[in-house]
Amino acid sequence: MKVLVIGSGGREHALVWKLRQSPQVSQLYCSPGNGGISAEAECLPSDSRDVASLLALAHKIHPDLTVVGPEVPLQLGVVDEFQRRGFRIFGPTAAAAQLECSKGFAKEFMQRHRIPTPQYVICASMDEIYEALEHFHAPVVVKADGLAAGKGVVICETRDEAATAAGDMLTGRMLGEAGSQVVIEECLSGDEISFLVFSDGERVAPLIAAQDHKRIGDGDTGPNTGGMGAYSSPGLLDEEMCSWLVQHIAQPVVTAMKAEGSEYKGVLYCGLMMTARGPMVLEFNCRFGDPETQPILMRLESDLVEAMEAVIDGRISEGAFRWSEESSACVVMASKGYPESYETGKQISGIEEAERLPGVKVFHAGTSMRDGVYYTSGGRVLGVTARAPELSEAVRRAYEAVSRIKFEGAYYRKDIASRELKNN
Repeated sequence: MKVLVIGSGGREHALVWKLRQSPQVSQLYCSPGNGGISAEAECLPSDSRDVASLLALAHKIHPDLTVVGPEVPLQLGVVDEFQRRGFRIFGPTAAAAQLECSKGFAKEFMQRHRIPTPQYVICASMDEIYEALEHFHAPVVVKADGLAAGKGVVICETRDEAATAAGDMLTGRMLGEAGSQVVIEECLSGDEISFLVFSDGERVAPLIAAQDHKRIGDGDTGPNTGGMGAYSSPGLLDEEMCSWLVQHIAQPVVTAMKAEGSEYKGVLYCGLMMTARGPMVLEFNCRFGDPETQPILMRLESDLVEAMEAVIDGRISEGAFRWSEESSACVVMASKGYPESYETGKQISGIEEAERLPGVKVFHAGTSMRDGVYYTSGGRVLGVTARAPELSEAVRRAYEAVSRIKFEGAYYRKDIASRELKNN
């Protein structure tokens, strides 16, 4: 079968890598792809922010299955338009994708259906912001309502700081249209967990959990990013907690979405804070996380195509996946200056040497290739990922691989999974 992956980042490279392992796949395309993906799939040009461009590509190559990587095409209704034209596509409709595309919608949805989530107020003016902040203790979280590439969340140490951040979002200075509304939310303490499930519109099948590292600096300091690394290990969530999350969060969400007329098919990412009051939903994503996809798919031992086909056909089951009992870790190598301004076009060396290490795979995020040489083309450049019997060994291998890769201004966190390793 012919498979098309939409997107160009590290998540899409991981999807391409895993889909390529399916015996069902005879031809694999990615659009627009990146330098590393081009070694594993045929990269075809398109504008992933233009549904007409993606439809034109589909009519040209006639894929048997299309997999949507990023969130923007989902918001624009790529699934709806592909389905209307008879193309099989993995991902939620635009109506269902509101769970990610509008934080205000998601918070009100959770309140309606008693899904555990932090206390919040949705604000559309500075007067509303000042009034809302009177009811919160610092620190407080300010979130842009719309899509912001993982950068629309600011943890503010004072209420004055929160008012400034919220005002910058509302006026468009920080995030443009994404901040036309803001959510003021209580700041919780605990461990963040990324819990993903596949849904066929009625039932859910859980994937293994992962933990992301969103902030730019070691020790979870500095501004939020799209993600600076992630890991997955068998001990991250026990079976009892996984079952609780399915019964009290994932399944109720899918059931309620169908009841409200927006059947949810695809992968549902539940961003959780494990608090003393129990798990709380911080956010939903309507696609695979990045960089969580990299360590998660490194542990997947069953056929990803089969699971995606089951979602589309409405026959997902608890036994949809087989997982390795080993652990995996991903370290993101970024351009100097990210998540603010950064330079591109820096030559990259050492990737082949890094991938000679046992259990190591380098997933490309922001790279291009010219004359057989890789160059940086984005803020997050590479997701250096390793799998090993123990988490400590997976982390050690990932950092050893990182040490072999060079480009001017390369930056990475040095504490991925360190808290988990310290606790154990």
